[in-house]
Amino acid sequence: MNTIPVIDISPLLRGTPERASVVAAELGHACREVGFFYISGHGVPPELRARVFETSRAFFSGPSAMKQAAAFSGPSGNRGYIRLGGEALDPTKPSDLKEAFNIGLDLPPDDPELIAGARFRAANLWPDVPGFRETMLEYFNRVWRLGRDLHRGFAVDLGLEPDFFESRLDRPNATLRLLHYPPVTTPAAEGQLGAGVHTDYGNVTLLATDAVGGLMVQDRSGRWLEAPVIPNTFVCNIGDCLMRWSNDVYVSTPHKVVSPPGADRYSVAFFLDPNPDAIVECLPSCVGPGRPAKYGPITGGDFLLSRLEPTYAAKAS
Repeated sequence: MNTIPVIDISPLLRGTPERASVVAAELGHACREVGFFYISGHGVPPELRARVFETSRAFFSGPSAMKQAAAFSGPSGNRGYIRLGGEALDPTKPSDLKEAFNIGLDLPPDDPELIAGARFRAANLWPDVPGFRETMLEYFNRVWRLGRDLHRGFAVDLGLEPDFFESRLDRPNATLRLLHYPPVTTPAAEGQLGAGVHTDYGNVTLLATDAVGGLMVQDRSGRWLEAPVIPNTFVCNIGDCLMRWSNDVYVSTPHKVVSPPGADRYSVAFFLDPNPDAIVECLPSCVGPGRPAKYGPITGGDFLLSRLEPTYAAKAS
């Protein structure tokens, strides 16, 4: 497959079981062959997406003191502002040419896990930007629901009950990540990119982009494909956790961001990882004669932390 498919998922959301199963098969084919796909017919209002981008730009253009007041809480909380150069998605290369802001599942102050300081159960950090909290939480909840709907398609394709993943994604390690790639005005260091070559860590990523390109996806032959900007779609990709869960039936795909010269680039990524205590083990429909289980069981929290820590370790200072 040398192109990234565009899949209309409206029958999965609102159609008959028969039409939904057709979409599930299309999703499964894309997950096996390329690991990336666009979705249309997703139902997220364009006005909400526009408001998210406008609010994100207001944050990133704000004063440094305002951003630093919501500084990153560390990998075990995974919330807040990551400064320019504070992350290397490819730890073998120089820091990424981007800044970011992470928002996690928003829990009430009296939530027992929040009070106990459980891993990945931290309070969100809200910068002093008008409408920031309300806009981001509205978007978080809409895209979280959309991610669970996609998992109904994955479940059907993988021969599971449609709601198999629902109880494993009802208190997820989900992260809404705002991203800003400043204009490149001087030569970058050797091997330095807007976002270094990496695969995503969780189950599925839903990415909204502005009109500035730069996302590149590696196909199975090793060629780099440009992911074009397609208005009012999400670019989706399979992460390492779902690849592990499916015993490598679905595949995560290396990708990178090449910052376009002379232009600001903004994107908004939603990473849907399973609940911290969800057991990730090879699905029964993905093992059998000639396909033994490749991975042992692990919790969603342990798997995510194993992937986050190397990303930040070398850039912590």
